[in-house]
Amino acid sequence: MTGLRVGQGFDAHRFAPPGERLPLRLAGVEVPHDRGLLAHSDGDVALHALCDALLGAAGLGDIGQHFPDADPRWRGANSRVLLRAVGERVREAGWRTVNVDLTLVAQVPRLAPHREAMRAAVAEDLGLEAGAVSVKATTTEGLGFTGRGEGIAALAVVLLAPVP
Repeated sequence: MTGLRVGQGFDAHRFAPPGERLPLRLAGVEVPHDRGLLAHSDGDVALHALCDALLGAAGLGDIGQHFPDADPRWRGANSRVLLRAVGERVREAGWRTVNVDLTLVAQVPRLAPHREAMRAAVAEDLGLEAGAVSVKATTTEGLGFTGRGEGIAALAVVLLAPVP
């Protein structure tokens, strides 16, 4: 195996209705907010996008193939467990993660105070140094479903290199 591989991933989830007390988990960190995200698993859009980026770069399909939402085993699953499993599958396929770049798109809540914890969680789960993980957040200036505060989206890019 030679060369480098780039993968990209995207995910989006809507917020749960007011009063439905779900935790908000983003990039492996519980973020204080009055509403969590609706999903079959824990709704961590950042880690779902990251899993897709890793799987795509390694030529291993997507998160839905490995952890289908029709399978009750994954109901409420912690996305950090899924990320660790994906990382292992990528390594078994002969690849190592060089770096990760995550972008969270959310009008609310404010995510900057949680960035370092998110970087640390992702780095831990993938066996990387924190410096190899970037986590950014942006708003859409009130535009679209994220701008109206209806949900959160995430984009991920990864670089893989062959395992020596």
